[in-house]
Amino acid sequence: MITFILVHGAWHGGWCYKRVAERLRTQGHVVYTPTNTGLGERSHLFHRDINLETHITDILNVITWEELNDFVLVGHSYGGMVVTGVADRIPEKVRRLVYLDAFVPEDGKCQMDYMPEAQNEALRAYAAAHDNALQPIPAENFRVNENDVAWVDRMCVPHPIHTFDQPLKQRGGIAKLRDRRIFIWAKGRAEAPFRQFYDVLVTDENWITYTVPCGHEIMIDMPDELVRILLEVA
Repeated sequence: MITFILVHGAWHGGWCYKRVAERLRTQGHVVYTPTNTGLGERSHLFHRDINLETHITDILNVITWEELNDFVLVGHSYGGMVVTGVADRIPEKVRRLVYLDAFVPEDGKCQMDYMPEAQNEALRAYAAAHDNALQPIPAENFRVNENDVAWVDRMCVPHPIHTFDQPLKQRGGIAKLRDRRIFIWAKGRAEAPFRQFYDVLVTDENWITYTVPCGHEIMIDMPDELVRILLEVA
């Protein structure tokens, strides 16, 4: 039995891992799919001051109050920022750290440091006019399969901008992880900002890399393949 903590990305919630969680639980594993403050079923808690630290604390509190140890920690997209902060603080509890088509931040950098400045300017302008909230990106832009586009669009909600612009100050814990980190790249959306990480990590001996032939929402489009990879690395 393996414990998995699956952390979602921007605009999403724990709902996006439903298919993966069901498959893992059917095989006898323990799965947590927490939703971060202000999103999903917790969207009623949105406020303009939510930042990256808020979401790191969300996951740390799940680990503390569920008394979790020796788990596989997975972060999708923006969730890579979150799981990096979590693993940096409690590396001794993490069995494997998995980046699912996600941002892999360096110390002192924020998510916007890895995005085009023109895009950042547009996000800041929108957020300034909407109480620091960012409008969801259409599911078609994520290359979601056509059967799930309407569902994903319906489930996504505005996201707090300060999760994107708050730098992540690391404490040296990442270097203490017990094993190599994992990066899974969704090559069906090659124009996204995640290839920049894959291209570097694919030759790094401290990492294990995978590619999957689908869009950004791997857990929705290819849940069986994702489960196979997670069990392989776990």
